[in-house]
This record gives sequence, structure tokens and C-alpha cells, in this order.
Amino acid sequence: MKIKDLFEKKEHVISFEIFPPNRNFSEEKLREVSAKLVKHQPDFISVTYGAGGTTKSGTIEMASHIKNTLGTEVLAHLTCIGSKKSEIHRFLKEVEDNNIQNIMALRGDIPLGEDSSIYDRGDYRYASELIRDINDNHDFSVGAAYYPETHHENNDLIDLIHLKNKAEQGVDFLISQVFFDNNIFMEFREKARKLGIKAPLIAGVMPVTNAVQIQKIVALCRSEIPENLQKILDKYGHDHDSMKKAGIAYATQQIIELLSHGIRGIHLYTMNKTDTTREIMKNIDFARG
Repeated sequence: MKIKDLFEKKEHVISFEIFPPNRNFSEEKLREVSAKLVKHQPDFISVTYGAGGTTKSGTIEMASHIKNTLGTEVLAHLTCIGSKKSEIHRFLKEVEDNNIQNIMALRGDIPLGEDSSIYDRGDYRYASELIRDINDNHDFSVGAAYYPETHHENNDLIDLIHLKNKAEQGVDFLISQVFFDNNIFMEFREKARKLGIKAPLIAGVMPVTNAVQIQKIVALCRSEIPENLQKILDKYGHDHDSMKKAGIAYATQQIIELLSHGIRGIHLYTMNKTDTTREIMKNIDFARG
């Protein structure tokens, strides 16, 4: 099923994100993780590339397994930075051949060892160009990313302009980068509404289960740590078990608050952790109508 149809049929759409196999996380292990995750009945599972655009080869294989073997809808990520159109369309043809109907169209980060000259070697500079190309030549439900706290290469105004461009090229839904402050998210939603962006804004939530993890996330995503979360980190960050419980509680509260404010889509960045995901899904089961 196309994700755009899910939003037409359901009040709330709850989804998970996993990363594909890599040298530290085998395909066998990820198949076990995926089987556990689908038991929580997510509306779809997205399969990303690895950090910096790595592990691209495993995206289709894992997405196909989830869709065709486990019977859960999937969203396959696709980045276009440095890519030729012929390469992109070969990827999309393989996606179609595997019965996958949803694409997350991304520009992607500059890979390690590369610089901005990579743009000159590809046919796309922005995600909006990829979105237009997909819609002109294929029949997918297309999603795109947005940044409630501004992409690290841009400022707030430029980010909104890029988001407007993506919307105008026909995205069906938008998934946010990680954020920890719901007030910032709500302010962004109002800005998007004023720009006439009507595609569902899915909120990306990541449970913080250890202090080292959040330091890496903040460095990568430029996410702001609100005062109440900082206090949790200060009090429980030295104790793994306590931090895990506190992180689950914080993410649960974040999701409940978002749903109560009319956010229809929640995208849980699972980091391939089934136990954390299980606890959060138990906590929000009452709100999944």
C-alpha cells in the first residue's frame, strides 16, 4: 500500500526506521530484528542507507524482505548526491520489481572523503529535482525530509524555501529529522502551514538511551537539548539502565504530546533496538486509533 493511502484511511500513522546491514550489524541479525519489530504492527518500516550514504546495497534487499516475506509496508530510502539519472532509474526499477511502492527521496550528505565538487558529477543538486524526476517517470508514493531545527548547511529561511520546493514537486508526506523539543516542532509546523504546505508532517522521534548516543546525535543533526532533557541526562546519564528507562519515558511523553496536538504521523528512529521500541509501543498503544 502507498503511504499516502495510509493517511487517507487512518487517523494516526506510526512507523519505524531501521538501518540496513553493515559490517557491525549482519543481515541475519537484522532479519531477526525486523521480525520482532513487525509484531508491533507499524504502518510501515523505512529502510535507510547507512550514515553518510553508506551500505546502499542492502536497502532494497531488506525492504523487500520486510514487504514480501514479513508482510509489512516499507519505505525505501534513495539519495541522489553525485548520482546520474541512469543510476537512479536502475535503482527505482529494482525497487518496482520488488513490489515496493514508497520512496524517501533525499539529496543525501556528502560522503566521507568527498567535497562539494561531487555535485558536478551528478545530475541532481537538490532533493526537489529527484522528486520531480521520480514523479515524472514512476508511480511511487514519494516522501521527503524536513528539518524543524534547520539543516546544518542552511538557515531557517533557506530551509523553508527548499521544503516549499519539495512540496511543489508532489511529495505525499514529509518526515522530520530528529528533534527533542516539541515546542520547536510546533513552531515549525505553523511556518509550514503559512507556506501552504499540506503534505502530512511526520514527526521523527528517537529515544535517548545513553548519554554518549545523544552527544553524537547533537553533533550530527544539530538538535537542541531542552532543559528538561538535559536534567534527565545530568541525573541518569551515568547509569545505563536508569538512562534507558528515562529515555523511553521521555520519548513516550514526546509522542503523546505530539499526537494530542494533532500530529498524525510518528516516525520512531529505532536504531535497530527492539526492546526500546517494544516498551514505547506498549506505552502509546492507547493512542494508536
